[in-house]
Amino acid sequence: MKLIVKSFVGFVSVMAGVLIALAVFDHLNITWGKEPTPNFTIDSTPINRDAKQGNSYARVVKKAAPSVVNIYTTRFVKIARNPMLSDPFFRQFFGGGGEDQDQERTHREMSLGSGVIVSPDGYILTANHVVAGADEIKVRTADEKTEFNARIVGRDEATDVAVVKIEETSLPAITLADSDQLQVGDVVLAIGNPLNVGQTVTMGIVSALGRGIGMSRFGYENFIQTDAAINPGNSGGALVDAEGRLIGINTAIKSETGGYQGIGFAVPINMARDVMQKLILNGRISRGYLGISMQDVTAAMADQFNLPNQKGVFVDDVMPGTAAAKANIQPEDIIVELNGKDVADANGLRLAVSECSPGTSVTMKLFRNGRPKDVSLTLGEMPGFMKGEANENSTSDSDTSKTDALDGVTVADLDQDIRRELKVPDHVQGAIVAEVDEDSNSAQAGLRQNDIITEINRHPVTDSDDAVKYCKEAKGQQILVKIWRRDRTGGIFTRYLTVDNTRTEPGKK
Repeated sequence: MKLIVKSFVGFVSVMAGVLIALAVFDHLNITWGKEPTPNFTIDSTPINRDAKQGNSYARVVKKAAPSVVNIYTTRFVKIARNPMLSDPFFRQFFGGGGEDQDQERTHREMSLGSGVIVSPDGYILTANHVVAGADEIKVRTADEKTEFNARIVGRDEATDVAVVKIEETSLPAITLADSDQLQVGDVVLAIGNPLNVGQTVTMGIVSALGRGIGMSRFGYENFIQTDAAINPGNSGGALVDAEGRLIGINTAIKSETGGYQGIGFAVPINMARDVMQKLILNGRISRGYLGISMQDVTAAMADQFNLPNQKGVFVDDVMPGTAAAKANIQPEDIIVELNGKDVADANGLRLAVSECSPGTSVTMKLFRNGRPKDVSLTLGEMPGFMKGEANENSTSDSDTSKTDALDGVTVADLDQDIRRELKVPDHVQGAIVAEVDEDSNSAQAGLRQNDIITEINRHPVTDSDDAVKYCKEAKGQQILVKIWRRDRTGGIFTRYLTVDNTRTEPGKK
């Protein structure tokens, strides 16, 4: 197993995919690096809202449906042996308890999702949670008659977007629309493979735009909300307009039962396309960064600070050394415009800044002490723990991959940006847990994302290099890990965990 020192990536989500038993597939071949430039077809013409509504959408479905595929993934999951088999008393009831029964086993865990072919040369857009953690990926056409091996080109947990590729040409690529042209009330169709019943089309309308539902800890939520029926298995599938053009990637539902209840969400295609192009061309996501903590302006704030209206973003704090600090943005400033466009709320500003590349020069209008002020600044780069990534087996110039004993964990250095984001006191030294494989020994021991590893086998840990070093030196069956944790209620505590020091390669005992 690997413990990787790299940029912190975290994403906590409630998604629409469910696990469904399927077939056994060949092993996935994942690569990283420069990819061929995809050939997209984009039609940004707004939909004709004055057209007379017809009696059938068969023409639209015939145009879009061939581009929507089924995605089947396999993960190899370790199963510990039954502890009762170590007891001679129980062995006489459960069988001989031979060597095979004593060893840890690995079984295949299958899941289902959908995807959309966006270029004739094999690029497919899907939801990140459909392919995250997959050891094998198969793509099948809607009629289930043709199957392809697929590999992950890149994935971004922050927006729940992933790109996979099959080595095939002349594929039926869908036309991409301009999701910024959408309006509430527009007719939309959702196409995917819900509950593994086969390709299914449902119809509804755009019921809301710019929706945030709190499933992303990064705040990159700008969902299209629709009442077109979306169920488990639709994740990663197409949301198309009345012309059959792709306007979104279906990703989540709001439900108390786990099934469709009239509220579904899709990532707008403009956002998904931007993420996809960056992953394909650069192998990673690099986002602009302002360096402030902020909140929406309330009516009381607008009155207190003599603002003309309630629009804008209130600056709570400014991170030292960031673009905002260098531009002398101050706490209690109210940002109302970015590059000449109104800033409605904190989520809108966060999205607008993150879509810019680091090093981009921007202009801002703000109010300070009731007076307008113009500011120019150059955006920094989003701290490492909020970046996207190519694939989980990749490394970049800033990443270091090392084999060690702590199973399924990704760590990063505990810098000042992370300290501020997670409210970690200066006296706490260690390495932050960026990711934990949910099927790993570490997860079973109770290690969580955002835990701070302060000791390994009673050796103080000051940074990620220490974590790697002490894990490599670990001997014996267990590794003793001391962590610092802030729970969801704000409580702080330290805890010792013991992590199984066994290593199991996928597909092997």
